Amino acid sequence: MKKFIYIGVLLIVASCHSNNEVVSSVKSNQVFDKYADILKVQSNQLTDVKLYNFIDSWYGVKYKYGGMTKAGVDCSGFCNVLYSSVYNKELPRTSKDIAQRVNKTAQDKLQQGDLVVFNIAGKKNSHVGLYLANGYFVHASSSKGVIISSLSNPYYKKAYNKGGGIK
Repeated sequence: MKKFIYIGVLLIVASCHSNNEVVSSVKSNQVFDKYADILKVQSNQLTDVKLYNFIDSWYGVKYKYGGMTKAGVDCSGFCNVLYSSVYNKELPRTSKDIAQRVNKTAQDKLQQGDLVVFNIAGKKNSHVGLYLANGYFVHASSSKGVIISSLSNPYYKKAYNKGGGIK
């Protein structure tokens, strides 16, 4: 009798576990489909579930100078929280200090996870974001909060300073 109860419990646990995997897989596919559409790539090109789930949970969070929470975040605060949560790495707190740690890479060689730095309103290294794919990056915009923008947007194209991985 004990063997049958034990086997029944194992079947229930295995059944629940596989359902969670199915739900998790469906959710990942939905997130990939959503961001593949925004980035204008095939969803199978997106593989970092943790990154895109993080972006999805922060997308639209309002801008707040000095902020590092979902109540409000600035560009370097957003990159700090993202890098810590997704890559388990610490970044300096300010965009200027982050810029000093960026290994400059040609713009057409940027890879997912590279940081991109901008000179906004004549201020050197005053804005930072994270490169995703196909010329798009995620960042905390002072006017729109956490969004995805294109490096080919004339505003960002003119302001672009450098991008690359962290030293």
